[in-house]
Amino acid sequence: MPATRRVEREETLRVDRGGAGKRLDRFLRERLPHLSRSFLQKLIEKGSVERNGAPSLKPSVKVEYGDRVRVVVPFPKKSETRPEDIPLSILYEDSDVAVVDKPAGMVVHPAPGHWSGTLVNALLHRLQDLSGIGGTERPGLVHRLDKDVSGLLLVAKHDRAHRALSAAFKARRVDKVYLALVRGRVRKNEGRIEEPVARHPRNRKKMAVMEGGRAALTLYRVLERLSGATLLEVNLKTGRSHQARVHLAHVGHPILGDAVYGGDKGPGAPLDRIALHAWRLTLRHPGTGLPISFEAPVPEEMRALADGLR
Repeated sequence: MPATRRVEREETLRVDRGGAGKRLDRFLRERLPHLSRSFLQKLIEKGSVERNGAPSLKPSVKVEYGDRVRVVVPFPKKSETRPEDIPLSILYEDSDVAVVDKPAGMVVHPAPGHWSGTLVNALLHRLQDLSGIGGTERPGLVHRLDKDVSGLLLVAKHDRAHRALSAAFKARRVDKVYLALVRGRVRKNEGRIEEPVARHPRNRKKMAVMEGGRAALTLYRVLERLSGATLLEVNLKTGRSHQARVHLAHVGHPILGDAVYGGDKGPGAPLDRIALHAWRLTLRHPGTGLPISFEAPVPEEMRALADGLR
């Protein structure tokens, strides 16, 4: 790697016995939790990762005990995503973080088919500083919500805060509570769903409960039983893609409005969003270390749906 390359950060890691035999990208993801696996794979393929002094161009290569792995993270480029003056509810902001209440229907970051009008476009207009770890298309983003899900999102304003928040999510030190309106009458007042989640083998846009998938744990509590539906408080102890949607559908109670997982039938079918709201976040502030908690108001369309089912 050229010595003159401007870098944001450089890491040198030794493979211990616990890491031996793992894929290079998986080993790096475990040791550098603030960087996404897809981002690390790109670094590997571009030659920005050395294994024992030689560039490694395959994310799938297996590391061995005692290997020396050097990672160079390029200095973040200036974002090519354009700021847009889009209405955005920022519930809290300081020099380290911002907390946003994302509306249903808004895509979080630019992607094919959604290059504008995203939460990131709005953040670039509203906030002066955003961390660069997520790259030019995901500045400041520590986690995400699906397009048709509303509620709380944490935004990191610099890389130090981003790393601290990413580590907190990985260590399950962030308490994430959702409200969900699900189809059917949930019998137990409280429940636990602990099933592995993986990409669906035939539909790559879906996730599924599958043997060999990533461990996932969802806790729920009944808040109110309605006509043909139940209002749940859902606590996600892990952060798998579509986790609440997959787990609740797996136990026979898909979220209303969720066409992908069968919640678009019966009560609540006309709803043009998923009846899932990221309601409360509790964590330690990445700068002060003090406990902080945030709550996002329940959207009017979810209130109206619940009222109609009472």
